[in-house]
Amino acid sequence: MRKRPKKTAYLPKTVSRRLTALLAALTLLLPGCTSPVREASADLPLPAGDLKYVALTFDDGPRADTTAALLNGLRQRGASATFFLIGQQIPGNEDLIARMAAEGHQVGNHTYGHTRLQSARDNTIIEEIHKTEVLLTDTLGPGDYWLRPPYGLVDRGRSSLIHTPMIYWSLDPEDWKLLNADKVSAYVLERIQPGDIVLLHDFYPTSVEAALRIIDVLQKEGYAFVTVSELFDIYGTVPEAGKLYKNATQERNW
Repeated sequence: MRKRPKKTAYLPKTVSRRLTALLAALTLLLPGCTSPVREASADLPLPAGDLKYVALTFDDGPRADTTAALLNGLRQRGASATFFLIGQQIPGNEDLIARMAAEGHQVGNHTYGHTRLQSARDNTIIEEIHKTEVLLTDTLGPGDYWLRPPYGLVDRGRSSLIHTPMIYWSLDPEDWKLLNADKVSAYVLERIQPGDIVLLHDFYPTSVEAALRIIDVLQKEGYAFVTVSELFDIYGTVPEAGKLYKNATQERNW
């Protein structure tokens, strides 16, 4: 795994937005100060160790009602996330996907039909990824749409067919099985570590509720919620195409 030279600190977009709001509030308290506060630079250094960074990721969307509710909650909290979208879910939800990108979230590919790539033929793998890339490009423009293989499974021998990094996870509360916000949030809060990539699904109301609870608790403990690409940048990792990553510094064993 190639790595960038490590930075002493990093200020992602979400933290920048919170800092901007704080500076704006302080400005209003200063007598005679009416100048607008400009958004802080994403490269503004912070003392190392001030924040702990994690990435919340959401699979299987978008779904109009639950994804919109999640985006509202993320915006209110100044948190970013990564959404791995199923191509079949994109038509009719283009405005929602455009909002994801506009509000600083990362958008990725979860294949067109949630197909198991581990047992699929080469042409099926290529088609499943390509069809969703086309839809994302039509909606957001050209981009590097990283892949999360359905079920986290892909055949290592055919990883050369994948032309983007692949993202696994380091923490999975199995929210799709529990369907219980209390249990899902408790699982994550008991186990979370800096650098984790958390797997959730914005398809379920209970998962959206759990995600916002997790953010509320962990922000008070010094955690910042960033996209997967931001997390890699913070840890100095340059992700490579065709490799499957479980967290900010480690590949998953095949």
